[in-house]
Amino acid sequence: MRTYCHIDLSDQSIKKEALHGEDIIRAGRHLIARTLLDQGVADVDPLSPQNPLIFSAGPFAGSNFSNANRTSVGCKSPLTGGIKEANSGGTFGFALGQLELAGFTLHNASDEWVIIHFKKDGSIDFAPAEAYLGMGNFDTAEKLHEVYGRKCSIGLCGPVGEYQGLLAGISFSDVDLRPSRLSARGGVGAVMGSKKVKAIVVDLHKMPSFHERKKLMGAVREYNKMLKAEPAIDNFAKTGTAMMSDVINQLGGIPVRNFTGGRAADTSKETYKLSGDYLREQNIARGGETTHACMPGCLIQCSNVYADEDGNEVVSPIEYETIGLVGTNCGLKDPDDLARVNWHANDLGVDTIELGGTLGVLMDAGHGEFGDAAFMEKMCDEMRTGSDLGKIIAQGAARVGEHYGIERVPVIKKQTISAYDPRVIEVTGITMMMTAQGADHTAGNLPTYECEGKEVEELVHASLEAQVLTAAADSLGLCIFGRSVTNEQIDFMVNALNDAHGTQLTPDFYQQLGTEALKLENEFNQQAGFLVDDDDLPEFFYKEALAPTGKLARFHGKEVKPSAESWWQQHTNA
Repeated sequence: MRTYCHIDLSDQSIKKEALHGEDIIRAGRHLIARTLLDQGVADVDPLSPQNPLIFSAGPFAGSNFSNANRTSVGCKSPLTGGIKEANSGGTFGFALGQLELAGFTLHNASDEWVIIHFKKDGSIDFAPAEAYLGMGNFDTAEKLHEVYGRKCSIGLCGPVGEYQGLLAGISFSDVDLRPSRLSARGGVGAVMGSKKVKAIVVDLHKMPSFHERKKLMGAVREYNKMLKAEPAIDNFAKTGTAMMSDVINQLGGIPVRNFTGGRAADTSKETYKLSGDYLREQNIARGGETTHACMPGCLIQCSNVYADEDGNEVVSPIEYETIGLVGTNCGLKDPDDLARVNWHANDLGVDTIELGGTLGVLMDAGHGEFGDAAFMEKMCDEMRTGSDLGKIIAQGAARVGEHYGIERVPVIKKQTISAYDPRVIEVTGITMMMTAQGADHTAGNLPTYECEGKEVEELVHASLEAQVLTAAADSLGLCIFGRSVTNEQIDFMVNALNDAHGTQLTPDFYQQLGTEALKLENEFNQQAGFLVDDDDLPEFFYKEALAPTGKLARFHGKEVKPSAESWWQQHTNA
């Protein structure tokens, strides 16, 4: 059994719901989509009290099941106007599981800024938060740990979220108590700010009860063996997500200077200092950490702790998406510059993809110079103080483009495109076009899929196959970086779920879970008023050939839709 809490912030009343079996398992993206549809949220103002903010832990939460302690946060997105599920690593989902909590929903809004504390005795307390307002995330976390101790995990609304800047995510503690793991995309931090919740503290306690605990622990050990034997996992452990910088740069699909180029460096002629290999070797020489787990028990350990030339920590982590959007997309070449801007983003609690997209648009339009790290830090400082300029920047690339009359804005559904140029990385581009989540590569990423000579139907079907498996993982609290094992061991994963919660699920449950989540999300966006034209890429992707490959985007939403419909007809009864 797990408990789910409904918290009405308007009067601090709490209703607790007991969940059993499959209701515990259907978590994350699936729970969020079903709940938002059931509550009729599609047509509400996303920054109004009527937009619920949902926090969901997966069915293995609180255990040491590797890469199975992610936290999903969901709501109607104030950035896109559609559905949003943003998930994060860190210890927050782990802590919820240890208190035998499946999750909680924040309803309505508080009159005053509050801190919510989930205590290990099962009670929930509220405390005033005025003393923490305007403070950066690192100082806030430090002061909160002075009050609540170190045996807890924290979820934070940063200073940008406080004034409902749409770049704002929700920051969670990592294993070393840094508030640096973000449910980053879609403006979920702005929704937390609209509810006047500054922080959520969850006590760490003990491993929760499971139906067949001994069998589940056996599955944990077997899963670890499979991870250790998988070459892709070993690569993640050595270089982390930064390894994709080398791959996508070589393919000619990394965003450069507001998506005007696809290769940041010709590695046959120059050193590419934002490559995963370069970052790793430099970090080793400086005494930084190249292998670091963001979640308790995770063997993948794809995170890192970047050090300066004196061996002092600058930031953790540097991820590929930050390299691609804050780095190459903004013309940065020195990893030290990137790390400093990355630190600002973490302290502000903002999405580095949206930040890099926004600053790249400003630079392309002449409001700053590409490669000017000082300008980027100044823009972060403007957001920190909440100046008029800072509040404009904090609304994201689409709205900055509208404000300044800029046409070259790389967004879909008003969300910045991830670090895979869709002219070259076509299947991931199609995923970003199709997904109800906005331009989100994690919805179904196939960066090395061979697309040359293949037509829209094959690429769309490949995207949807990936989207279903990803939606299933996101509905189970699983990090998708374990997909080389989980996607190939579905029978094993479903058996582990049965051991954990006493269900009798069959292997086809995994695919059904992901398919249902996608259908629910698509239905939400239809109710919210999205049309097929909203799936299109910005016009410049169709008109500007990308160097060095010379490729253009090939497909519009109206060409993708029939292929998607044929896939759905083949795979569902709809």
